[in-house]
Amino acid sequence: MPRKKSIKNSANWFNSKADDLLRYVSASSSLSDEHQSWCHEYAIIRLYREFENLMLEALTGAINNDTTTISKTAGIAFPKHLTDEICEYLIIGNGYFDFKGRNGLIRTLKKYVPEDHYLVDIIKKAKYKNALEQLSALRNYAAHDSYQSKNAAKKATGFEKMTSCGAWLKKQGRFNWLVAKLKELSTEIHNAAPY
Repeated sequence: MPRKKSIKNSANWFNSKADDLLRYVSASSSLSDEHQSWCHEYAIIRLYREFENLMLEALTGAINNDTTTISKTAGIAFPKHLTDEICEYLIIGNGYFDFKGRNGLIRTLKKYVPEDHYLVDIIKKAKYKNALEQLSALRNYAAHDSYQSKNAAKKATGFEKMTSCGAWLKKQGRFNWLVAKLKELSTEIHNAAPY
């Protein structure tokens, strides 16, 4: 029997990378205030990248582990065994994996797995809503620093004043809270995954 892609390993990898980012921002405490803000801006971009990779790996694994998932959503019978490379190609084609916020992620997942799949169920949980919305909005603000991205970040966080993404994240353990919520989500995916 062909080897199945391990979603559990992908979740463990994400948690390890998230811990690396916590150590990175913690080590920035000896830097100037401005440089600490820059470190947090880099960290949110990197955290988003690692989370995006987790979602692609989990979705690829969900199809690889059980092709009936994509058969149900596509209305086409797929062979029982597909390599993880083929599964990833079905998701991204010649492009790259991308989603727009929490709702966009849910829509993307539903294109490839049924609505009652554990990935969709976990992402839809109310306890992760704020973290997922903040992750996307703060990443966009850090990456683009535009008027629109700043307004989206203020809306996602509920804060009217935000001088910069990094300055906001470094205060009151906000980055740590975000990492903790995403690690909790990743661990839940790990526990639900068959491999």
